Amino acid sequence: MQAKLNFLYPFFILLFANIANSQAQLTCTEIGQNPSTAFPVCGTKIFSQESVPACGGKTIFGPSCTNEGDGLHTDINPYWYKFTCYKAGTLGFTITPKELADDYDWQLFDITGHNPEHVFSDRNLSMYVCMNWSGEGGVTGASAAGTSFDVCGGMGQPLFSRMPTLVQGHEYLLLLSHFTPDSQSGYDLEFSGGTADITGPGIPAIRWANYYCLDNAVGIRLSKGILCKTLTTAGTEFALTSGSGTVVSAAGINCSTGFDTDSILLKFNGPLPPGDYTLSVRNGNDGNTVLDVCGNSLAVGEQVRFHIARPPDILLRNMLPVGCAPERLKIPLSGAVRCESIAANGSDFRISGTPQAVIRSAAGICNGSNLTDTVVLELTQPLYREGNYTITLTTGSDGNAILGECGQPVATGQTVTFSTVDTVSANFALGLNRNCKVSVLDLTHDGIHDVNFWRWTFDSSDVRYTQNVNKIYGDFGLKKVSLYVSNGVCSDSVYREIPLDRSLGAFFDVDPGPYCPMDVITPVNKSFGSIISYSWDYGNGVTSTAPEPVAQQYYPTRKEQDYRIRLIVQDTENCHDTVDHVITAVTSCYIDVPTAFSPNNDGKNDFLYPLSAYKATDLEFSVYNRLGQLVFQTTNWTQKWDGTVNGLPADIGTYVWMLRYTIRESGKKVFRKGTTVLLR
Repeated sequence: MQAKLNFLYPFFILLFANIANSQAQLTCTEIGQNPSTAFPVCGTKIFSQESVPACGGKTIFGPSCTNEGDGLHTDINPYWYKFTCYKAGTLGFTITPKELADDYDWQLFDITGHNPEHVFSDRNLSMYVCMNWSGEGGVTGASAAGTSFDVCGGMGQPLFSRMPTLVQGHEYLLLLSHFTPDSQSGYDLEFSGGTADITGPGIPAIRWANYYCLDNAVGIRLSKGILCKTLTTAGTEFALTSGSGTVVSAAGINCSTGFDTDSILLKFNGPLPPGDYTLSVRNGNDGNTVLDVCGNSLAVGEQVRFHIARPPDILLRNMLPVGCAPERLKIPLSGAVRCESIAANGSDFRISGTPQAVIRSAAGICNGSNLTDTVVLELTQPLYREGNYTITLTTGSDGNAILGECGQPVATGQTVTFSTVDTVSANFALGLNRNCKVSVLDLTHDGIHDVNFWRWTFDSSDVRYTQNVNKIYGDFGLKKVSLYVSNGVCSDSVYREIPLDRSLGAFFDVDPGPYCPMDVITPVNKSFGSIISYSWDYGNGVTSTAPEPVAQQYYPTRKEQDYRIRLIVQDTENCHDTVDHVITAVTSCYIDVPTAFSPNNDGKNDFLYPLSAYKATDLEFSVYNRLGQLVFQTTNWTQKWDGTVNGLPADIGTYVWMLRYTIRESGKKVFRKGTTVLLR
């Protein structure tokens, strides 16, 4: 039989893996099925769960398991239980399935100082205590019969683990996971057999009570948690024995997401007037008071006294700073008022002053609550001009005054005052004075509306802080100017781009050469402005005062010689401008290759290259030795062969050269070859 089970177990693992994957899409929504909503438990009780709704599938981290048949540990159809250790010792418990063949697994965590939901991400096992993921069905748990804290999954694994030792004061979380496919049958959970005490000491007692007049409610804080289900919704467990008022409902704080609470909110049939009150405990219409998880009841006759003081008067405080051109005004209050008591049309407030202002609406800064200590008034338009204003609290068009938290009317006739200032403009006036190459910007601001601060910024670098500025430029181009002004409340800024164009410019175009003998050079004049005179100096001894340049030829005395061509222009304002260009002329443009060279570094004929190839394009010069081997090649005629091959001196003798190029002016292609002798 055991062999059969071992044969079938992989099938069950595969089947359950598919079920787990499908259930992983089902979020657990019932309280108790997530760590943060775990059942509180008491060591004296048996906890019975009739069924386990299908959900879950999250991975549970634990010690590494390598035995055959162990699968993924997940929370399938889970329920979680939480408890505190009040006395250190061992923990024993038993999980008895309603259907004894069902497979229930479990894992225990120490969640002291941790968020309970972190059990799903605890890869380093800092919260792990012990586990049992046996694939066998039947009663499981932790008992003296167990021999290991870490029981992995798979068939043949023991159903009971060794009892863990609990630490006094620590909080624990127990997961029950249901691994039987196609079954939602429940279980009984009983804590017994261990020496640890997980039963909460003492009985519940009332610590204090406080009145919340906004909701006509009294909040009660208990000394320990009580089960939410033991509190009647009508609050029949509580009544006033001094003072007038009737409890009409009760709710435990956080009971919608959990099983227990230590805080109760009792609502009364109306506001409770100022005075002293006593709240007493009695049996509710369910036959008992509220009970803790161990069944201990809040004692009948338990009392708590509380005092309701006369609610304070609500006063309008000084206005918050209104800023520049205000359209929204914030009025602080000395205490909280009810948001719904503020008339939306702003009729609870009246504004007077010059220039005239009109309130359009009013609302509290409520931020999702029912109370506010600040009222915001919206005006029909911003207040752009200087003025003094008074806001008076009055009775709104709804016929009611604004109400405080406890429903007390806020006294009308209260006033607050505020002042506004004029808005400002940063627009400035611009004057421009020019003197040949110097431009002076005269920038002025009128300073009206009490402006007392100026910041001029020129091209993001030069900053000035005076009302009026003179800015001198010695160059031309687009100049960037910005001005920021303020009167201490209102501010403005403006940005302008000011073009400073040249009114006179000496310009001409000319090819820099090189020029061969007999080449004619004709510059092209492109000067501009109100020019009345020209002065040309061609650099070869020739000058001219004509607007159009004169064609020139150059006859250098050296192989290559530079000449400076200069043009000076003058305009009607007696301004001058000068421009220079340099050209190169050569003594010869005849292309040839020497018949011999001697690379001995004496400064004479040390290199082999095509001579005077100024007018050649697409040039290629190659040199071969007597064996037809290429020893040098270049496409730049000024790159010369120094008589070496691979860095070593070439042999003395005759070398063959080949030269290809295109004549630039005619486009004619030329091919030449010849020999040269290398001498040393």
